[in-house]
Amino acid sequence: MGEPAYAVVIPTLGRPGLGACLRALAVAEGPPPRRVVLVDDRPGARGGASLLTEVPESLRPRTAVVPGGARGPAAARNTGWRAAGAVPWIVFLDDDVVPGPTWAADLARDLAAASERTAAVTARIVVPLPRDRRPTDWERNTAGLATARWITADMAYRRTALEAAGGFDERFRRAFREDADLALRVTAAGWSVTEGSRTTAHPVRPTDRWVSVRLQAGNADDVLMTRLHGRDWWRRADAPRGRLPVHAAVTAAAVAALSCAALRRPRGAGLCGALWLAGTAEFALARIRPGPRTRDEVVTMALTSLAIPPAAVWHWLRGRVAHRGTAPFAPSGTAGPPRGRREPAPEQVGS
Repeated sequence: MGEPAYAVVIPTLGRPGLGACLRALAVAEGPPPRRVVLVDDRPGARGGASLLTEVPESLRPRTAVVPGGARGPAAARNTGWRAAGAVPWIVFLDDDVVPGPTWAADLARDLAAASERTAAVTARIVVPLPRDRRPTDWERNTAGLATARWITADMAYRRTALEAAGGFDERFRRAFREDADLALRVTAAGWSVTEGSRTTAHPVRPTDRWVSVRLQAGNADDVLMTRLHGRDWWRRADAPRGRLPVHAAVTAAAVAALSCAALRRPRGAGLCGALWLAGTAEFALARIRPGPRTRDEVVTMALTSLAIPPAAVWHWLRGRVAHRGTAPFAPSGTAGPPRGRREPAPEQVGS
């Protein structure tokens, strides 16, 4: 008997890291994937021929490129696992990760150890950080992926669990919360998600100084999570709560200061303006202190600390409107693992 067969699904925007990911996958020690599905999620993507040039020769016979429709990573992953064929395990990788040198062998052990009630097996995510200086705010943000509970940067899902759950919720259009949502749904249905032994590196990709402001769009996704899973989903998902209440207070102080100024109430404008300035300064200093404190980093923290509170509140309000009619998630009696019977024997590699 060999190891359980698996397919690898990689949604991609054609980022430079895709080649490194595929090369690491090709040379990893252990049984290779039965199939590799690249989901080309670039706007207007049709043929995907340019992506095939990134695929090492040893993987090309088993690699397919399918269009994703530019609808976000949740929809792209659904497209990928449904195109992967009748393989019992689907391993989702991001296009900017690098599987470790023994990744395939470690994955085989992870899957062989899974019980029939195991829906998914996580990986150990390592984020390389600079050793000669303190990490920047963006590097610290990326480093948080190493402790995320159900991150799909490298996550193996049993195909039957995906089918029972209906896959990822495609209302999550960003790479944010779609992994926690699926894990909460499968565990609520009676499946388990276990920790695996394989290791995957998640390098910090280059970006611009405004990335932290754009990330505030995730506040709308947090509203959707609350609608679906209740106010305590944070605790069940081991997710950090963030600073939204503080951002709301700082933004309210700014609005109040402007309103008082417009109404020619200088005392009120001065008081509210002082509260806004104090809150903004506290936020900026909290981000500057653990960082490298270079001129560029300090300027970035100062500018983005001005913009983040109103951006966070705006996206939270947008989510409240967009998801106001969302019904709570209710587990289906048929969405859980098998009870009182054995699973059909999975397809085996080398059997």
